[in-house]
Amino acid sequence: MRIALVDSGVGLLPAAAALRRARPDAGLVLSCDPDGMPWGPRSPEGITARALRCARAAAAERPDAVVVACNTATVHALPALRAALEPGVPVIGTVPAVKPAAASGGPFAIWATPATTGSAYQRRLIGEFAPDGRVAEVPCHGLADAVERADEAAIAAAVKAAAELTPPETTAIVLGCTHYELVAARIRAHLLSVTGVAVTLFGSAEAVAAQVLRRTGRPAAPDTADRGGLTVFASGRPAALPPAALAYAEGRFLAPSARRADPPAAGSRGGTA
Repeated sequence: MRIALVDSGVGLLPAAAALRRARPDAGLVLSCDPDGMPWGPRSPEGITARALRCARAAAAERPDAVVVACNTATVHALPALRAALEPGVPVIGTVPAVKPAAASGGPFAIWATPATTGSAYQRRLIGEFAPDGRVAEVPCHGLADAVERADEAAIAAAVKAAAELTPPETTAIVLGCTHYELVAARIRAHLLSVTGVAVTLFGSAEAVAAQVLRRTGRPAAPDTADRGGLTVFASGRPAALPPAALAYAEGRFLAPSARRADPPAAGSRGGTA
């Protein structure tokens, strides 16, 4: 079993770690885009082109599924990725966990990138699952970039700024960018220190991993003794796991199985846009 994940950067680590926990034997292919990140400020066409480049590099490894482990890319590029790769390989997007947050019953907030906050896509999710209006949209300026750099001071400042925009009665927060899941503990701790209330955080990594197993017809097997490898691409090129990944528990968890990817074979789609 082999699963590919696509993102602009280290935001794919939470879903990759969830997949590793569910299927330790699965080979993982991480395809990120250091040359083109961040994707958020780009046009929909630009995001699609960058995501396709990453997905095609990963597809050359013949995965059983491709995960778009990025909310922004899911919004703008998922149809193009599915048109390019399916039905040969299923393509699975990442949807913010608005539905379970709304089902929790209390007022909640969606922390997302400025590009996603207020988008038609996010508003559709709110309209479908939280029509009572008990939800606040919070733009997290600079948080994804700070997480990508593993810049502790910048992470703390961005979390503080987002917390100040979050209504004090909030009982749950949707982490609407996959990068944010890497600092979930810091977000929870900061909110607790400010409000004195333990806020529930909703991410998407576990749900994405479960969907991958459903789409591939492979049940979870966390107790298997087999261990799959880890292959990394950076903007279509064979690469190593980026140093910033090791700042996070998910990256350290994945690191022992990392290896450099073999160069794409001549005539393959690896590395093309």
